[in-house]
Amino acid sequence: MSKKKRYIDNRDWKETNEKYVMRGYFYFNPEFLLFWNDELERMNAGKVGQPYLYPESMIKFLAVLHCKFDFRALGGFMRWLSETHNNFPVINFSQICRRYNALDIEFKVLEEDMKDYLLVGADGSGEKSSKRGGWMREQWRVKKGWIKVVIMGVKNSKEKKYVIDIRVANEALDERAATRGMVRKNHEHIGQFLGDGLHDNQDTFNLCEKYGIPTGIKLRDDCSTRTKSPRRKQEVRIYKSMPYKEWSREKQYGQRWPITEGIFSAVTRIFGDSVSATKKRNMYHEAKVKYWAYNLLQGVT
Repeated sequence: MSKKKRYIDNRDWKETNEKYVMRGYFYFNPEFLLFWNDELERMNAGKVGQPYLYPESMIKFLAVLHCKFDFRALGGFMRWLSETHNNFPVINFSQICRRYNALDIEFKVLEEDMKDYLLVGADGSGEKSSKRGGWMREQWRVKKGWIKVVIMGVKNSKEKKYVIDIRVANEALDERAATRGMVRKNHEHIGQFLGDGLHDNQDTFNLCEKYGIPTGIKLRDDCSTRTKSPRRKQEVRIYKSMPYKEWSREKQYGQRWPITEGIFSAVTRIFGDSVSATKKRNMYHEAKVKYWAYNLLQGVT
């Protein structure tokens, strides 16, 4: 019996500890108080109807905290903050909820990465539509359903990993079709597309061929050159011409995990794997907010 290699932890613990300390700094840093009046003046310029009372930056601040706390708790937090900081107008939980669900969040390529061709990976994962969803399914035979999340993650030249596009729907969402939609939208920035075996299909290969995008898609073990897609036929020949480990190194396939599965894992660890909203539209929005908040943690704004 071969002995297992002893794991050697090569992490820089000073840097790692600082990263987790700064996470707390990020959560509870109400910078919006510094620019409250100026931001409201800009938001209300030319606005018809009742003016905004609370700046957008405050709603975004609360949106991140909502990944951890419910709306009533956020209302209590803002009451305390008001009492200790010049008694600014206190927003109640129902107003927080309305502004949160109307919050316009976006995913895009960083300006510093616009001129680069990025290593891109796409994958899907499930999000629970309720914290008690599993119990309800088993005990009461209630099919609550899952939320399907498909992301397109990238890694830039500075080793920063973040999400540039996302699709959220019910569990019937076609992951391959959603991925092709994201490839079409972001093809100008894709230097190489990485995908698991689910993406081993002619449509995906043909789309990448159309935009001249190199691929690192894991092919089926029984893949054949008998295919109508010239690009897939070429990839099958390459795949079968070398051992799997060599192919993986050649295609940088190992990089797929940190920019897809790694992001899913991080979001689940930090923000949980379920949503608290009850309406479908709000459920999907809450799921998106988690990945938007993850990007903020990575310094992507």
